[in-house]
Amino acid sequence: MAPYKTLYGRRCQSSVGWFELGEARLLGTDLVKDALDKVKIIQDRLRTAQSRKKSYADRKVCDVTFMVGERVLLRVSPLKSVRRFGKKGKLSPRLIGPFEIID
Repeated sequence: MAPYKTLYGRRCQSSVGWFELGEARLLGTDLVKDALDKVKIIQDRLRTAQSRKKSYADRKVCDVTFMVGERVLLRVSPLKSVRRFGKKGKLSPRLIGPFEIID
């Protein structure tokens, strides 16, 4: 039994929905084949978009190593309507420090 029918007690109205092998012949092979082809095209385009976004994100990510004794600034994300470091809103600091690397 199809998951949709199990949950809702009736058949899914979509032609691409959960159907048994015997039901595909009742709907028409052309209709089902066209719908499945469109689903494959959509999946390919989603995969392409996902890989493009991943490549953009991978360019921004870099491994940073620090030596003992170096001084660094720490990035902080300000929370809305919370006073952090004595300032609120636009004037709240984005970076604090410098801090020394001790270990």
